[in-house]
Amino acid sequence: MKKTYHGSCHCGRVRFEADIDFDKGTGRCNCTICSKKRAWNVSVKPDAFRLISGKDDLGDYQFATKQGHHRFCRNCGVTAFGDGDVKELGGAFVSISVAAIDDLSPEELERLPIQYSDGLHNNWMNPPKHHGYL
Repeated sequence: MKKTYHGSCHCGRVRFEADIDFDKGTGRCNCTICSKKRAWNVSVKPDAFRLISGKDDLGDYQFATKQGHHRFCRNCGVTAFGDGDVKELGGAFVSISVAAIDDLSPEELERLPIQYSDGLHNNWMNPPKHHGYL
Protein backbone atom coordinates (compact mmCIF):
# COMPACT_ATOMS: atom_id res chain seq x y z
CA MET A 1 0.00 0.00 0.00
CA LYS A 2 1.31 3.44 -0.94
CA LYS A 3 2.11 5.86 1.85
CA THR A 4 3.74 9.30 1.82
CA TYR A 5 7.21 9.34 3.36
CA HIS A 6 9.54 12.25 4.05
CA GLY A 7 13.28 12.29 3.66
CA SER A 8 16.36 14.47 3.72
CA CYS A 9 20.10 14.65 3.41
CA HIS A 10 22.24 14.83 6.57
CA CYS A 11 22.35 18.64 6.86
CA GLY A 12 18.66 19.02 5.97
CA ARG A 13 19.08 21.34 3.00
CA VAL A 14 17.70 18.71 0.59
CA ARG A 15 14.22 17.58 1.61
CA PHE A 16 11.67 15.51 -0.26
CA GLU A 17 8.49 13.54 0.06
CA ALA A 18 7.46 10.50 -1.93
CA ASP A 19 4.54 8.13 -2.25
CA ILE A 20 6.09 4.68 -1.77
CA ASP A 21 4.70 1.15 -1.73
CA PHE A 22 7.32 -0.80 0.22
CA ASP A 23 5.41 -4.04 -0.41
CA LYS A 24 6.88 -3.86 -3.93
CA GLY A 25 10.34 -4.13 -2.38
CA THR A 26 13.62 -2.30 -2.25
CA GLY A 27 16.83 -2.96 -4.11
CA ARG A 28 20.52 -3.44 -3.64
CA CYS A 29 22.90 -3.80 -6.54
CA ASN A 30 26.51 -4.80 -7.13
CA CYS A 31 27.22 -2.35 -9.97
CA THR A 32 30.33 -0.20 -9.56
CA ILE A 33 28.65 2.85 -8.01
CA CYS A 34 26.05 1.05 -5.88
CA SER A 35 28.61 -1.28 -4.34
CA LYS A 36 30.95 1.61 -3.47
CA LYS A 37 28.06 3.54 -1.86
CA ARG A 38 26.48 0.40 -0.36
CA ALA A 39 23.30 1.83 -1.84
CA TRP A 40 19.91 0.57 -0.69
CA ASN A 41 17.18 2.13 -2.80
CA VAL A 42 13.49 2.14 -3.51
CA SER A 43 12.23 3.30 -6.89
CA VAL A 44 9.13 5.34 -7.68
CA LYS A 45 7.76 7.00 -10.79
CA PRO A 46 8.60 10.73 -11.05
CA ASP A 47 5.01 11.83 -10.30
CA ALA A 48 5.27 10.11 -6.88
CA PHE A 49 8.30 12.21 -5.86
CA ARG A 50 8.35 15.85 -4.75
CA LEU A 51 11.50 17.81 -3.99
CA ILE A 52 10.54 20.14 -1.13
CA SER A 53 13.79 22.07 -0.77
CA GLY A 54 17.40 22.07 -1.81
CA LYS A 55 17.24 22.14 -5.60
CA ASP A 56 20.11 24.63 -5.72
CA ASP A 57 22.14 22.51 -3.26
CA LEU A 58 22.12 19.41 -5.47
CA GLY A 59 25.17 18.15 -7.30
CA ASP A 60 24.87 15.67 -10.15
CA TYR A 61 27.18 12.83 -11.11
CA GLN A 62 26.77 10.82 -14.31
CA PHE A 63 28.92 8.14 -15.88
CA ALA A 64 28.93 5.48 -18.61
CA THR A 65 25.64 5.68 -20.56
CA LYS A 66 24.55 8.82 -18.65
CA GLN A 67 21.02 7.42 -18.25
CA GLY A 68 21.05 8.09 -14.52
CA HIS A 69 21.63 11.21 -12.46
CA HIS A 70 23.27 10.46 -9.13
CA ARG A 71 22.20 13.50 -7.09
CA PHE A 72 23.89 14.51 -3.86
CA CYS A 73 23.85 17.44 -1.43
CA ARG A 74 26.82 19.68 -2.17
CA ASN A 75 26.93 20.74 1.48
CA CYS A 76 26.97 17.39 3.35
CA GLY A 77 27.62 14.96 0.49
CA VAL A 78 24.69 12.65 1.19
CA THR A 79 22.94 10.99 -1.74
CA ALA A 80 19.24 11.19 -0.92
CA PHE A 81 17.95 10.26 -4.37
CA GLY A 82 18.77 9.98 -8.03
CA ASP A 83 16.73 9.89 -11.20
CA GLY A 84 16.88 8.71 -14.74
CA ASP A 85 15.18 7.03 -17.64
CA VAL A 86 16.13 3.46 -18.48
CA LYS A 87 13.81 1.71 -20.91
CA GLU A 88 14.86 -1.75 -19.70
CA LEU A 89 13.88 -0.85 -16.14
CA GLY A 90 10.46 0.60 -17.00
CA GLY A 91 11.34 4.11 -18.17
CA ALA A 92 11.55 7.24 -16.03
CA PHE A 93 12.20 6.71 -12.32
CA VAL A 94 13.39 8.29 -9.10
CA SER A 95 15.60 6.07 -6.97
CA ILE A 96 15.39 7.06 -3.31
CA SER A 97 17.99 6.10 -0.73
CA VAL A 98 16.18 4.11 1.96
CA ALA A 99 18.67 5.53 4.48
CA ALA A 100 17.50 9.07 3.64
CA ILE A 101 13.86 8.36 4.53
CA ASP A 102 13.19 9.94 7.91
CA ASP A 103 9.86 8.23 8.68
CA LEU A 104 11.06 4.63 9.00
CA SER A 105 11.78 3.03 12.37
CA PRO A 106 14.55 0.44 12.78
CA GLU A 107 11.82 -2.22 13.07
CA GLU A 108 10.28 -1.13 9.75
CA LEU A 109 13.69 -1.02 8.06
CA GLU A 110 14.41 -4.54 9.25
CA ARG A 111 11.23 -5.88 7.60
CA LEU A 112 11.68 -4.27 4.17
CA PRO A 113 11.95 -6.80 1.35
CA ILE A 114 15.19 -6.53 -0.65
CA GLN A 115 15.79 -7.64 -4.23
CA TYR A 116 19.46 -8.04 -5.20
CA SER A 117 20.53 -7.18 -8.75
CA ASP A 118 23.63 -8.20 -10.65
CA GLY A 119 24.24 -4.82 -12.27
CA LEU A 120 27.98 -5.45 -12.43
CA HIS A 121 27.35 -7.97 -15.20
CA ASN A 122 24.32 -6.18 -16.75
CA ASN A 123 22.17 -9.01 -15.42
CA TRP A 124 19.80 -6.64 -13.63
CA MET A 125 16.84 -8.99 -13.22
CA ASN A 126 18.85 -11.65 -11.37
CA PRO A 127 20.75 -11.64 -8.10
CA PRO A 128 24.54 -11.86 -8.11
CA LYS A 129 26.14 -15.08 -6.90
CA HIS A 130 27.40 -13.26 -3.79
CA HIS A 131 25.38 -10.46 -2.20
CA GLY A 132 25.94 -10.70 1.55
CA TYR A 133 28.31 -7.73 1.40
CA LEU A 134 25.71 -5.49 -0.22
